[in-house]
Amino acid sequence: MTIEGIISAIVIGAIIGALARLILPGKQNISVLVTIIVGIVAALLGTLIVGSLRDTDGIDWIEIAAQLVLAVIGVALVSGRKRR
Repeated sequence: MTIEGIISAIVIGAIIGALARLILPGKQNISVLVTIIVGIVAALLGTLIVGSLRDTDGIDWIEIAAQLVLAVIGVALVSGRKRR
């Protein structure tokens, strides 16, 4: 993974985190900063998992979908843990 890949994963991660919160039903009692961090982690994990398997020019929709699924799972886990 190159430095450009890491930077793009961080930028996309912030967007992915916000989208995950919109997709997840119900109210999540977590801050915006935690949402962005979860999105960044999900974007990096998605890039590591799917990005290493595929090499495409342009937008890799499968990678973005994997990142979004990981972000939704991450937001659900963090918000569920925060309720306790």
